[in-house]
Amino acid sequence: MNIKDTYIKFFEAKGHKYIPSAGVIPENDPTSLFTTAGMQPLVPYLLGQKHPEGSRLVDVQKCFRTNDLDEVGDTTHHTFFEMLGNWSLGDYFKEESIAWSLELLTEKFNIPKDRLAVTVFEGNGNIPKDEQSANIWKSHGISENRISYLGKDDNFWTVGGSGPCGPDTEIFYWCSNDPVPEKHDPEDARWVEIWNNVFMQYYMDEKGNITELDQKNVDTGMGVERITAVLEGKNDNYKTSIWQDIIQKIETITGKSYDDPQYTKAMRIIADHLRAIVMLAGDDAKIKPSNTDQGYILRRLIRRAIRYAKKLDIDINSTWDTEIATMIIKQYAKYYQELDRNQAIILEVLKNEKSKFNRTLEKGLKEFEKITKNLQGDTINKDLAFKLYDTFGFPIELTEELAKEQNLKVDSIGFKQKFKEHQEKSRTASAGKFKGGLASDGIIETKYHTATHLLNAALKVVVSQDVHQMGSNITAERMRFDSSCDHKLTEEEKEKTEALVNKWIAEGLEVTFEQMTKEKALSIGAECMFIEKYPDIVTVYSIGNISKELCGGPHVKNTKELGHFKIKKEEASSAGVRRIKAILE
Repeated sequence: MNIKDTYIKFFEAKGHKYIPSAGVIPENDPTSLFTTAGMQPLVPYLLGQKHPEGSRLVDVQKCFRTNDLDEVGDTTHHTFFEMLGNWSLGDYFKEESIAWSLELLTEKFNIPKDRLAVTVFEGNGNIPKDEQSANIWKSHGISENRISYLGKDDNFWTVGGSGPCGPDTEIFYWCSNDPVPEKHDPEDARWVEIWNNVFMQYYMDEKGNITELDQKNVDTGMGVERITAVLEGKNDNYKTSIWQDIIQKIETITGKSYDDPQYTKAMRIIADHLRAIVMLAGDDAKIKPSNTDQGYILRRLIRRAIRYAKKLDIDINSTWDTEIATMIIKQYAKYYQELDRNQAIILEVLKNEKSKFNRTLEKGLKEFEKITKNLQGDTINKDLAFKLYDTFGFPIELTEELAKEQNLKVDSIGFKQKFKEHQEKSRTASAGKFKGGLASDGIIETKYHTATHLLNAALKVVVSQDVHQMGSNITAERMRFDSSCDHKLTEEEKEKTEALVNKWIAEGLEVTFEQMTKEKALSIGAECMFIEKYPDIVTVYSIGNISKELCGGPHVKNTKELGHFKIKKEEASSAGVRRIKAILE
């Protein structure tokens, strides 16, 4: 059974329209480096904007989470993962959502009802207990003993500040050969969560006051990797059909067995990271390895995969990585056609980064020699060990191996403590970057988003019609705009671009939008970043007669609202991509 196809077809039969996955970089959410959840690309529609495809949607969304990268290597953690989602935008609510969830699980996925349990919200202050969801579950044959009432941390969804919020109900499966207990125990790890249905029925203001929403939404999420493991009866995700071809390929390349405990973790990391690398490098956002933001994550994944390949005695200069990557592209291209289009780019990224890292590794070995030559005593201290890790990519195991050859010791305990401190700092610093959510459509951000359309149009006039937007990042302080410009802008080009944007702002151009077919949008010359990711019906925003773009918003109504546009910096972002940083005064 193909789980993704079964899921999509089931909800299409319930009147849902399939929408393609958004890219791995959120278009209108500067708080996130990556799309970390299925709801992120649908934020404007959850807030009330009409979706071109209607009020019932179904999708498979590409997602990335890197705040627990160092936990990848166990049986369940993945850097890239897929989320199945079905959505009601002011259409059906709890009754249908719960009934269809149960129908899909029991009748299509053939899960026995007696192996299921659910949790619902227990209520808190002026937010009532979610008796409605509990009663619906009971009406469909779920025993009261299998329904647990939990608090806000477990069963209430909120963005963290003000915005839409509401209770959720989570569905659990008994993942054990032990007899299924009559009563659900939320603390028993053998009950594994497989699906979450969020009911956005309230609005929370800045003071924490709760009111009922006019548009009540349903947002569900089910992880493909987890449900596959459940349905195939595996307690190790890498032994499911998702991963088996990749793992077997690694076994063939290395001549080693996945089931040998000394190789299992390395094989998992190589498999996970190469899949994530393919998805990042193959995305239409054209992410390239770098030392900042998404490019840094891509570089780190490639280098980590190479380090673990060395642990398996793989010849790093062979084609091991591109062989595995090609297999992954073939496996996922049905759902993400950009992987086919960008295959050459993916393989080139791997080749170039591998070559660079091999040189870094050589420098690291020279640094190790220097450290040991000047060492006072017989122990490499925590600071030196961490420098080898942080600067040259040496895992502590490699430092220990090299030290052992010279009869030296390593302060591994001190290193691990320093590493833990580094992790905590990284997580704290990146908390905002990875949180996602509904908190980034303020007035200032809306102005900056509209300004990106004007900048895109101006570059086409000043530089070339062949210049296209490659990405953007917007905060309340500034806008960042990446384009396919093939050269550094001259001072004259910058001045003309800035002047043209300000001319259009001063003219007070109306900003309007219209929904139409994708084909019509292209025929009238609408600009878009990646046409393949858009649904059949799209929204086209026009600014006077100078700009037409496919976009999901948000935008101002008139360019006079924008103020004065000023370019602060123009620089290279990556090969073939130039970056402009600008402000509105």
